[in-house]
Amino acid sequence: MRLSKLAMTAAFCLTATLVRAAGIQFIEVPADPRGPTLTGAVWSPCAAPPQTVMLLRLSVPGVKDCPIAGDKLPLVVFSHGKGGWLGLHHDTVAALADAGFIVVAINHSSDNVLDTSRVDELSFLTERPTDVKRVVDFMLDGWAGASRIDREHIGFFGHSRGGYTGLVVIGGQPNFARAIAFCADGKSNSICDQIRGREIPTEGFTHDERIKAAVLLDPGPTYPFAADDLREIKSPDSALGIRKRRCRGYARKCCDHRR
Repeated sequence: MRLSKLAMTAAFCLTATLVRAAGIQFIEVPADPRGPTLTGAVWSPCAAPPQTVMLLRLSVPGVKDCPIAGDKLPLVVFSHGKGGWLGLHHDTVAALADAGFIVVAINHSSDNVLDTSRVDELSFLTERPTDVKRVVDFMLDGWAGASRIDREHIGFFGHSRGGYTGLVVIGGQPNFARAIAFCADGKSNSICDQIRGREIPTEGFTHDERIKAAVLLDPGPTYPFAADDLREIKSPDSALGIRKRRCRGYARKCCDHRR
């Protein structure tokens, strides 16, 4: 299946009733100089009869460690929102696997339901995109099923803070002069307090040109972006979905940017 169909398939999956169980395999992306160990799960096409698998305390349709059915399969990386977890969109992920994709979802470090220790720190702005690149590296070079992946067809699916993650990964360049302006009207929250205190990450932002398609649902924060900050997005098949309630101020310029 061509990855250019990702947006259409994902939209269908949001309403489809699952009739098959995908294979589910739990993984760990090893710690390296770029970041700590990341826990995750991989959904893949499976020919075995449907069973159930436990994701934390949630029972979901799936077959644990099912042999992968098929070769040259597109890869999709899922990124959850603030304080979410790898199983948050398990139904959509499983439907994509049933449709012929290999899908990997991770728990972002210190910003997930099991560990919220740094959920309100600005470090997520740079660390999350790096997490995604590390996951792609692992899936292509360290995962046991790497030979089943079509390396030329890699996509991304992100919601909320995961949508922000995707904007950066596919080429968006946050501009924190805009963030300072966004918080200048006295907004009182930990993020704006850090921005006003100039506690803004200074290291470079991680992009990954291997990702050729992206679906970004209600990405946030959008205030570091305007249209000019998205000029380097080269992903040819990307869908940007931002609710109107987010399209205010500087964010409106981002909302007006469509690919």
